[in-house]
This record gives sequence, structure tokens and C-alpha cells, in this order.
Amino acid sequence: MNKRTLGKNGLEVSALGLGCMGLNFGYGPATDRQEAVKLIRAAVERGVTFFDTAEAYGPFTNEEVVGEALAPFRDQVVIATKFGFKDGNSSTGLDSRPERIRMVADASLQRLKTDRIDLFYQHRSDPNVPIEEVAGTVKQLIAEGKVKHFGLSEASVQTIRRAHAVHPVAALQSEYSLWWREPEKEILPALEELGIGFVPFSPLGKGFLTGAIDEKTKFDASDYRGHVFPRFSEENRKANRPLVEVLGAIADEKKVTRAQIALAWLLAQKPWIVPIPGTTKLHRLEENLGAADVKLTPDDLRQIDQAVSTVPVQGERYPAHLAARSGR
Repeated sequence: MNKRTLGKNGLEVSALGLGCMGLNFGYGPATDRQEAVKLIRAAVERGVTFFDTAEAYGPFTNEEVVGEALAPFRDQVVIATKFGFKDGNSSTGLDSRPERIRMVADASLQRLKTDRIDLFYQHRSDPNVPIEEVAGTVKQLIAEGKVKHFGLSEASVQTIRRAHAVHPVAALQSEYSLWWREPEKEILPALEELGIGFVPFSPLGKGFLTGAIDEKTKFDASDYRGHVFPRFSEENRKANRPLVEVLGAIADEKKVTRAQIALAWLLAQKPWIVPIPGTTKLHRLEENLGAADVKLTPDDLRQIDQAVSTVPVQGERYPAHLAARSGR
């Protein structure tokens, strides 16, 4: 697979990464551990070198799975993980105090079975801790060799600039897809100016853009889509179905899948964008990775933009209390 570079300090990764969260957190029952290990290793065999996890996924267990899976390939891959929640639990509030960041780094190194974290993100901005303190702490961890690169997740332009002034930010992780284009307003121009890479999570709209979800879909009680995200209410899924149909028509014309169009569209936006779709199934992994070979011309991109613009997306991305954490 082709490689892309995140940030100005040479963090080279595969053009598509693998978001590992959904293997055992957030999207329904956990995948059997050995099956999850097998899937991650299958991604490595197919050229993926960029793997995303966090202490909050599980919490903690996702890092353990990623660590076990990647141990045989450690020097061939880039592992990204995150800090920023109290006790590592995303439901108990934010905590990016310097002492907490250090604790997370040491614990994550153990769970990941490694001696360095390639990319260490602040998971969400903590209003109680100046971002300069956060960046300074990660800068110290980099000087100590425990961390290689610093990242932010869902941060505002102001936060990005303040952090970057203390230590170069290699990448911002945030949601971006054909049904969530808010980063185009301010985030992408700022990243381009500063030389920071962009890692879109949920590049397939949490699965909606694949066409596999409609208003009749029943979600497991442990699947956040069923009870957390307003955009996934039954009413909004029905209202947003035309977007999937528009994507389907474009995909059929190109003889590819909706998922491949959605990912290829992201890859075509900027050479420093690296989406991290997640999946629990090998055939979906192979389908997603196939997007790296889909070439979209400027005319294709115009057609996609025009077609998608005819379908206004219904429903908020996050409920208010989670939207507040994005800092935007």
C-alpha cells in the first residue's frame, strides 16, 4: 500500500490505517480476542502499518488486544493511542493533568507490549488543564523516548495552534466523512498552514455510508449508535437514506462499493489525510483497503460533491454534552 506522511517530522504510515476501537468497544459485543488478533494481523499482511487504539476503549482491553496482535511486527508498524479521561473511562470525565498523562503513558506501554508509543493523542481537550501543560508533558515524554509523536483529537483551531507552539503536532484526529464535513471550514486550512496531518475517524459515517444500516436496523444495547448519537435515531436514519442511494449510484458507475467511494473521496482531498476505518470482518477489511486503489478524477470529485450536496444530512453528530468536548 502507498504511504503518507503525518506532520513535518516524518511520521510515515500506510494510506489507510485500522481503527481498532470497534473490535471490543462501542459498536456492540466484543469480537473474540483471538479473532480480533487475527484480523489485526491480516491488516498487517495486507500492507496496513497504522493502528489506532486508546486506553478508554474497553477501557484498557483494546490496547491489550492491539499489543498482542502487533508484537511480532512491532518495528514494521505505527501504533497510536490516547490519554485524557479520568481513570481511563470516557464516561467519568476529562483528566489531562501532567501526572495523569505520565501514568497513562507507562500503563499503555505495558498493555501494548512496547517500549514506545509512536503517536500519543490527547483524546479530548481538558478545560481544566492548559494545553501548553499538556503539550509540554508530551514533549518531555518524547525527550525520554517513551513517545515519538504528539497528536490531538477533536481539538479546536485555537487549541491546535497553542499546542503546536509548544511542540509540533504530528496529527489531528477528528470525524470527517461525506456526511460530516465540518472540518473543511476551519480545521483543514489550519492543518495545511501548520503542516499537521489529519486522521479521520468514522470515515464511513459509523457504518451508515456503507449501506448496511437503515431505519429497520436493530442495535445491540452495547452499541452506542442505538442510544447515543442523534444522527442514528430511526427517524434520521430514514431521512438520511437518500445519501446512501446517491453514493450507491456513483459506486455502481465506477464498479466499486459505497465504502470504497467514501474512503477514496477522503484520500483525494489532501495527500496528508489518512482515514482509519474500523471493522470486525475480514471481507470488510479487504473491501476498505481496496479504496486505496480507486482513483477519482477532478470530474469524479465534482460529481460526488454535487450529488451529495442535494441531500441535507439530518440529525446532530453528538448529543450536546459530547459535542461540548470537541472544543469547537
